[in-house]
Amino acid sequence: MCLINFHFQEHPVYPLIVAANRDEFYDRPTKPAHFWEDEPNILAGRDLEQMGTWLGITKDGRFAALTNYRNPEHMKAGSISRGEIVKQYLSGNATPEEYIQRLQRNRDKYTGFNLIAGNKDKLLHYNNVYDDITEVGPGTHGLSNDTLNTPWPKVGKGKTALQEYVDSHETMQPDALFSIISDAERAPKEQLPDTGVGMEMEKRLSPLFIQLPDYGTRSSSVLLIDHSNNVTFIERSFQEGQPTGERRFDFQIGQS
Repeated sequence: MCLINFHFQEHPVYPLIVAANRDEFYDRPTKPAHFWEDEPNILAGRDLEQMGTWLGITKDGRFAALTNYRNPEHMKAGSISRGEIVKQYLSGNATPEEYIQRLQRNRDKYTGFNLIAGNKDKLLHYNNVYDDITEVGPGTHGLSNDTLNTPWPKVGKGKTALQEYVDSHETMQPDALFSIISDAERAPKEQLPDTGVGMEMEKRLSPLFIQLPDYGTRSSSVLLIDHSNNVTFIERSFQEGQPTGERRFDFQIGQS
């Protein structure tokens, strides 16, 4: 997962609104969003190489999402798969604080990552490179491959578009949220961060929706939770920028 835009605790109908893109190599095997056979409480897509996930929610309302921290200096061979981080939170019963404190004690076992974990009432953010644990405040937030609300062009563009939409609409239309994160325009060179991959690659990775020859946005997800605990989760899948399917799930937290 390389971009998570979300609005938290300030909308009159939805305490949590998420619009997120997962970027990955096209040849990495992946199963679209589903309730897992071995963990039927979990609704998420699944990486079939390491069997973890990047974003998911449970029937009892636990939510987590992860992005990688982009810097070649923080790539470590033999690290535990970061997809395990979201999977273990969703499958467990630890509070977000307990879980992240456990992660913090083992942070050097993972390549750099950001984690958002909690539920519709409380979210925590943790970055294992900066070693920061932060309670997420109300408002619109963006997370890409540095840390929460770093002012990268894609983060700023996504936050602004999401803020404007939620401020002007009482009912969230998934198509409008998907439209925000489908923006494939590259950022101007002068606005790009320097994450150690070279300016040409920075530019190619700068859109909200990425399309490269062998790597790009593989799925887009919209998650809505309202004050009555109704959940809508929609995932759209892509290959080389072309849509390959959509899956929608509607349920109420706490109901089987």
